[in-house]
Amino acid sequence: MLRRLAPAVSRALLSSASNPSGRSKIPVPSHSPPGALLSHWRRCASASSSSASPPPPPPPPPKGAPQSGSGTTVSSLNPAEVAKFAAIAETWRDPYSSKPLEGLKVIDVGCGGGILSEPLARMGATVTAIDAVDKNIKIASVHAASDPMTASIEYCCTTAEELVKQKRQFDAVISLEVIEHVANPLEFCQSLSALTVPNGATVVSTINRSMRAYATAIVAAEYILRWLPKGTHEWSKLVTPEELVLMLQKASVSVQEIAGFVYNPLSGEWSLSDDISVNYIALGIKKSEAPSAMSEAPSAMSEPPSAMTEAPSTMTEVSSTMAKKQG
Repeated sequence: MLRRLAPAVSRALLSSASNPSGRSKIPVPSHSPPGALLSHWRRCASASSSSASPPPPPPPPPKGAPQSGSGTTVSSLNPAEVAKFAAIAETWRDPYSSKPLEGLKVIDVGCGGGILSEPLARMGATVTAIDAVDKNIKIASVHAASDPMTASIEYCCTTAEELVKQKRQFDAVISLEVIEHVANPLEFCQSLSALTVPNGATVVSTINRSMRAYATAIVAAEYILRWLPKGTHEWSKLVTPEELVLMLQKASVSVQEIAGFVYNPLSGEWSLSDDISVNYIALGIKKSEAPSAMSEAPSAMSEPPSAMTEAPSTMTEVSSTMAKKQG
């Protein structure tokens, strides 16, 4: 599931970052989706049946082969067929397929207008999207209803804590640019963890509490470029990567991958980076068993994990969704 999630989330972010014409600024690799294989085979079969003679009948079983019921175990495997499907095994869970998240329950915590929820739904996930602002939910619901592929999104004006009380759980819990706005980040992480099934994924993005982040994400973005309303972010409430990793660890989520991302104003594109001094995103796994003492700091708290110094290999792209969700 995690192999599907990381690249798929990146694609969802990418899909939600479009220029005014609706075309993505960063090309998505082209792969044949598994869902297209059947129709492709049918087209090939139709073409071959109209232009070639029918295939010969299958050969009779070899003489002396043991028959079923004779007391000897007979294998039904066809080596040629096994080899055929082994050759396309990777396509069953192709992260670049049209619906790589099919069969997964995903929640978008702090969904805003649904700019991430909709790409996730189009990728096949069963999406629940929540936000504390009722107006956001109404706008997102109206927009999602216009597309049959997103109309199934469950939008709710509620909080993560309320869903925890309802004992709701999801295969993946995603919260982008939200933790810096909550009253208690540690309790928020614990709520995200409670919503995640054991061995499920928790994805969090935010802004680092650094002087560079203050200069770029607050001074430049809010006061100079006016991308965001003044006062959108408070520098003292921003969370450092080290703090986020420790809070997630206390909440039984082990951070596996973490990376920064940067914006190129000349090209208008975002790209993944090992620079986590401003914006960054983390992928964690919910531990199958809670630690024995939640209040005790883990032994590794003295230094950040090695994953914090290098960009993850699976999360290969990121988009301007971050900038849109920073409000």
